[in-house]
Amino acid sequence: MALLIEPYATAAPGRAAVVDDRGSVTWAELDDRVVRLIDALRRRGLTPGATVAVFAGNQRESIEVMLACMHAGWLVVPVNWHWVAAELAYVLDDADADVLVVADAWVDVAAEAIASTGREILTIAIGEHGAAGFERYEEVVAGGGPGPANDLVFGGPMFYTSGTTGFPKGVRSVLGRTGGPVEMWQLIAGGIGATIGVAGPETDGGTTLLLCGPVYHSAQWVFTFATLLGGGTVVLHHRFDAARLLADIDRYAVTSLHLVPAQMVRLLRLDDATRAAFRGDSLRRVHHGAAPCPESVKRAMIDWWGPIVDEYYGGTEGGFITMISAADWLERPGSVGRALPTVELRVVDEDGAELPPGSVGDLYFRNLLGSDFEYHKAPAKTAAAHREPGVGTLGDVGWLDEDGFLHLSDRRIDMIISGGVNIYPAEIEGLLSGHPAVADVAVFGIPDDEMGERVMAVVEPAAPVSGSAAERALIADLTELCRSQLAGYKCPRSWEVAERLPRNEAGKLAKRLLRDPYWSNTSRSI
Repeated sequence: MALLIEPYATAAPGRAAVVDDRGSVTWAELDDRVVRLIDALRRRGLTPGATVAVFAGNQRESIEVMLACMHAGWLVVPVNWHWVAAELAYVLDDADADVLVVADAWVDVAAEAIASTGREILTIAIGEHGAAGFERYEEVVAGGGPGPANDLVFGGPMFYTSGTTGFPKGVRSVLGRTGGPVEMWQLIAGGIGATIGVAGPETDGGTTLLLCGPVYHSAQWVFTFATLLGGGTVVLHHRFDAARLLADIDRYAVTSLHLVPAQMVRLLRLDDATRAAFRGDSLRRVHHGAAPCPESVKRAMIDWWGPIVDEYYGGTEGGFITMISAADWLERPGSVGRALPTVELRVVDEDGAELPPGSVGDLYFRNLLGSDFEYHKAPAKTAAAHREPGVGTLGDVGWLDEDGFLHLSDRRIDMIISGGVNIYPAEIEGLLSGHPAVADVAVFGIPDDEMGERVMAVVEPAAPVSGSAAERALIADLTELCRSQLAGYKCPRSWEVAERLPRNEAGKLAKRLLRDPYWSNTSRSI
């Protein structure tokens, strides 16, 4: 049996462990399939330290592969399923992938990527169709031996962050190390589970998590496996659908949920009948993060679902850094909470001197348990993200209040300098996103011969805007809002109305895609 899930396979063999769009797998079935997969891949030559890339969706097989890696000492690389062949090829090369497990929908992309790398990679296809040169996943699993998984070794994930420029960066932390006793996962999952409220099966029926964001994203991955290793059930949605989400929360008596602000906006915009049909009485804790959340959206979610909507600040590099309950947020709107007990948070100036409460500075963190991160094969990037060993940054700017609650101003890379004055886009975006005619907004700096940069806003309307006159009227309304709420130098001087802004399924805005065209014909980038 697989050590990390054996207790649940023994105590509740027939209970659902993972539910996806095609059905469910029980704890006993999951345990058997993971053990067989470990044996099958070992027979194909995988030894501890090997790398397995997973190019598949939110589905049971993805979970099985990742659990196998966690038991067998393999590094698992969850891959963004939206990537084209060139992006996949880069990661396969950079991660030194030995195995690629790919869902049927993306075998053509995978084949093209592998061909361009020239690497010898064991390829396994999930699904009915497969492809030439790919082994079939079900045949691989069926060919593995049953019984206990022996010689267990700690394995874990390496996530590739979307980054801000160039190719993605592989991030390795304590979770992504290989080697050592697999029991380390029980300690890690226990600590994370306590932070996010995972309850064991013996407590009020246990935890049921509904995962409605991509499991290749680090936060979604952590919520998934902290729940599973704590004995909870995970319900997987491959695509986010607001109405279906509400229906399945009630259908599966979901207790735990992770959202990003864009998903919260879509939930709030459901029709009255759909919202009224939602009970939601099973929900105990809802977390959101990954992107700044407008105060109006957060308050509306709390009004609807009650004081169970908690927020965290963190990232792939640092895990959870701060957390704030709904109750505390209502007292301090806009805060992302206090540092966790295991984290030291610093606000520093450009010289590294710590700043007093109320002063805006660069945010650095240190894990008090000794955990740290590094960028794979990128020592210069690792060094640039650290002020000293163990003290790293996500590149964010913010301030602490007198009670130690963190307030984010922006990311340093998004800061606009106009006429020598620093302008933080998050403040402007927060104001504009609260306007009922705005569904999404991005603010950034574009070249200005006199001022260096000027403020640009790209707006996604809440309802289609037809014709230039209607666009001008919308921009006029938003300009008046900014002038009434912001200092003049912060108000956008340039505007654009876009049908949709480029956000990924993790809820993060690809602002670079909007900003870069304005700088492409200049000799500078800021």
